[in-house]
Amino acid sequence: MALEALAAILPAYAEDIAANLASALADRSLNDQQRWGCFIAASHAVATPAVIQAIDAAAKEAALGAEALAAAKGAAAIMAQNNVYFRALTLLTNPEYRALRSGLRMRIVSHPGAPKDDFDLWCVAVSAIHGCPDCLNAHEAPLRSRGVSAEAVQSALRIAAIVHALSRVLAAEAALAVG
Repeated sequence: MALEALAAILPAYAEDIAANLASALADRSLNDQQRWGCFIAASHAVATPAVIQAIDAAAKEAALGAEALAAAKGAAAIMAQNNVYFRALTLLTNPEYRALRSGLRMRIVSHPGAPKDDFDLWCVAVSAIHGCPDCLNAHEAPLRSRGVSAEAVQSALRIAAIVHALSRVLAAEAALAVG
């Protein structure tokens, strides 16, 4: 698997990341579509080409369907927009901006092309990477109200953290190899 090959080339200082990746791949607190969608969404959020390519290949090998793949990518795209906007509102001390309509189209949130629980898990993963508390809460609360377990939400967060770390280590090593 391409993803395991990436883990194998991690430097010794990142052995914890490789072990955590193996653990996340074996974790069954999410179904296969939810898990692979989290990996896809997180890889697109970080946007390190080698990681995107490896995760995309692994997800296709695991039979992630085209609609779920598109919805996971859509979660990464819409949250890249929303996380910037809503995180800025959180950081601004002037409450006037919260009273204004965002003026941003986000139809995919209502019509994601995948089950709502799956899409919200993917949005949680991306929002964790981008550090948007409003978006994290906006997607976590409905998940929990629909009966999704804390362990499932935690798995999405863990996948986001692992993919982010994997991406950053590989990008840093690539930068060193150029010099």
